[in-house]
This record gives sequence, structure tokens and C-alpha cells, in this order.
Amino acid sequence: MINGKKVAVVMPAYNAEKTLRKTWEETVRQPFVDLVIVVDDASRDGTYEVAKTLEKTIAFRKEKNTGYGGNQKQCYRIALEQGADIVIMVHPDYQYTPKLIPAMASMIGNGLYHCVLGSRILGGFALRGGMPFYKYVSNRFLTCFENMFLGQKLSEYHTGYRAFSRELLEQLPLSGNSDDFIFDNEMLAQIAWTGAVIAEVSCPTKYFEEASSISFRRSLKYGFGCLGVSLRYFLAKTGLCPWSRIDGIRRGCLKPDLAFHSDPSES
Repeated sequence: MINGKKVAVVMPAYNAEKTLRKTWEETVRQPFVDLVIVVDDASRDGTYEVAKTLEKTIAFRKEKNTGYGGNQKQCYRIALEQGADIVIMVHPDYQYTPKLIPAMASMIGNGLYHCVLGSRILGGFALRGGMPFYKYVSNRFLTCFENMFLGQKLSEYHTGYRAFSRELLEQLPLSGNSDDFIFDNEMLAQIAWTGAVIAEVSCPTKYFEEASSISFRRSLKYGFGCLGVSLRYFLAKTGLCPWSRIDGIRRGCLKPDLAFHSDPSES
């Protein structure tokens, strides 16, 4: 725990048998981690069998593959049911280092932010870590477009390393989001709608054979989906067209506490 807040690390897993244990071992060595939750999305390998052997871990197996977004929905549902106050998503393919968990948990546990992203772009780690050049260029283009239409200043929207407060997760109507990879983008748009500040930390990353990746065709589909999310958000923000993904979210409900930035001499 940190400041009395329970920390759960969720791992949406699919065919991660070769890397799950290594990711878990590094995760549970980090301070503050109370619980690990592995949701196996009907893998074709022994992912679930490995997960069942891990200590301090809840292993859940889906009988039918529901996709990356569908897996995350189950992860967050279980984490909240287990009483988690801070939920950190770490991919079990060991592409992102769990060593940033204490920093990300602290940023939320100390009341500074409701959402923290591990950015591959900050610090220039993406290309050095082996990100394919076409993915890097696509990432930069999409991020520029998304910042413009969502009114944010993020270095990237496409990282799979994310931390959230319980208060934030309870505000988001995640069940209505896509079950595909675009879920991540829809979730960030919903967070922007709440007014919560999205923080970032520089994150080393590595690409190797066992690391999960989507095909070029699915990458194109994802890219166009991101453009669509940004446009729908902008139209909803300007009042031109409603968007079902933000139904039920009161705009600006999690604006930052500006007291920290105020001049003490004025109080």
C-alpha cells in the first residue's frame, strides 16, 4: 500500500506463457504492490497454467477470446471488486519494465494525479528499444492529431503502461467501449472529458520476438479508429454531435486541485 491505498497490478494476457513469470517476478519485487491480477483471454498456450502458480496473484481465464479491450474491462472490474485504490496495467509480455510501478503509484497515491502513462516517446526510448520506424512515425502523427482535437499535450496516446485511481475508474463507462485495441484510445478520451490531468513518465521499452504486436493491417484499422475517436470527442465538446462513449460522464468532474499551485502568501 501507499498512504493506506491498496495497489493492484493488472495484466491483460494472451499467449504470454513465455514472458508472464518474468514480468510477474519483477512486478512483485516493487514496493507498494499488494495484488497482481492476470486475466487470460482464452490463450492457446499455457498462460493460465503459469498464472495459477504465481503467489499474491488472482488468475482468471476467459472461455472465449473477447479482445484486448474486453480483457481490460475484466481486469478493472476484478481490481475494483478486490478493493484496489490504485490500478496499474502492465503488459505481461515484458515490453515495459515494472520498475516504474513505485513512481506511478506514488503520483496517484499522493493525490497529485488520477492517471499516469508510461511514455515510450519521452526520453527517446521508442526507436532505441526497437520500435519499427513506421510505427514510430504513425505514433507521432496520431499523437499530434489527437492532442489538437482533445486539447491535450501528451507525448503519446498508445502506450500500454497505465495507472489509474479508483475514483477515476468509477467515473468511466468502460463497458460501452470497444473490445478491440481502440479501447485504449476511447478510455483516454473519456479521461480527458472528466478534466483529470493525464501525467506521463519516461518509460524504457523493448521489442523482441515474444513481445506482443499487432499486424500492419490491424495497425491501419487502429490508426483510423484513433482519428475517429478524436473527431467524435471534438464534435461532442463543441456541441455539434453527441457521443455515446461519454454518456454519463459529467464534463470536468475531476478537475485538478489548484491549491497546490497557489501562492501561500495569499492565504
